[in-house]
This record gives sequence, structure tokens and C-alpha cells, in this order.
Amino acid sequence: MTQISNKPKIYLAGPMVFYADPPAIFDAMKDICARHGLVGCAPIDNQMGLEGADAGEDLMIAIAKADFDLMDQCDAGIFCLDPFRRCPEMDPGTAVEIGYMKAQGKLMTGWSIDGRLYPEKVKSFLKDRYGEDLESTAANASGATSGSLRDSEGLLVHSAGMIQNLMTEGGIVLSGGKVFSDPDWQTAFDRAAGFMAQALKKAA
Repeated sequence: MTQISNKPKIYLAGPMVFYADPPAIFDAMKDICARHGLVGCAPIDNQMGLEGADAGEDLMIAIAKADFDLMDQCDAGIFCLDPFRRCPEMDPGTAVEIGYMKAQGKLMTGWSIDGRLYPEKVKSFLKDRYGEDLESTAANASGATSGSLRDSEGLLVHSAGMIQNLMTEGGIVLSGGKVFSDPDWQTAFDRAAGFMAQALKKAA
């Protein structure tokens, strides 16, 4: 296990990298991690030297490599599952990172300020944006094992009982972690970090 001063290194994942002031929010996350005996590692920490580079494919690949390299160096990850860009879905890059760390067998926890279940998020989004209602489908019917509603295109509204896509939240749970929600992001994150710290201690 790669550690600094015997403290677990925790990858801090989510759309925070796209916010107006990423360092400020990551610093707050790192402070919370430190209170739990963890070392928070933000994606921007591993992107030194890329500042000011021209936007384009070369830069995007360099950022992706830096993020994967940082995940390789970390012991576990805390993931933000918030809806992204005003839709029900989470940031797709963060979803990829959940799969990557799951494949590495590392513990993960998650958090969100939106604790509504995923089908409720989809229902609200489609009604507000397009004025569309969902249609009921027989429970456990063919192709409907993960939900009992369909949209106007006939697509299943899946992930019943979860706040996000079953493969993302499910990946976190299967790693031994848990997803927490609270309208206040620092409260939700603190609960995820606290669970992480206790779980890592038990596994040590």
C-alpha cells in the first residue's frame, strides 16, 4: 500500500475540476480528509506543468494519463455522484474512474448533495425539460429487471433504489464502500471520508 507518513492516500474524484475555483474546494476536502487521518489527493495535484498548454487532444490525453497515474498511486477513492450539467447523470469521467479503481480492488466511498433516487431524478428532468411523463412497465419483465418505468422512447429508467447508475453506485458498494448524501456537500463528504477512514483501519 502506497502511503505518505503511514496515512492512506485518497483520490478525490468528481466534477470539482470543472468548477470556477477547483483549488479552494479541493483544499476544503483535504482538510476534512486530514481530520480523519487521510491524505486527500486531487487530480489537479498531478497536473503540474500542464497549466497554460493549448487546449486540444494532446492536452486532454496528458490530463487523462495524469489522473490514471494518480489513481495508481492512491490507496482508495472518494467519488462525487452529483448530477452533472443540469441532467440526472453524473460526470462520465468520474464514472470511468470508479470502474478503474474497482478493477484495482481499491475501497471507494461516494457522496452527493442530491439524495433523490435515480428514477426520481430522471422523472423530474424529463417532466421539467420536455414535459414528458414516464410509463409503467411490468416489474421483472424482459429487459426490465432494474426498473419499472420507461421514457417516451421506450428506454428503461433503471437503477431502482440507487441515487445514480447501478454500475457506478454498485461499484462503490461492491468495493466495500457506501454512498452518502446531504444537501450540504461538506457534510456528505465528511460522512464518506469518515466511513473510509474506519473501513481502512479495519482492513489494515
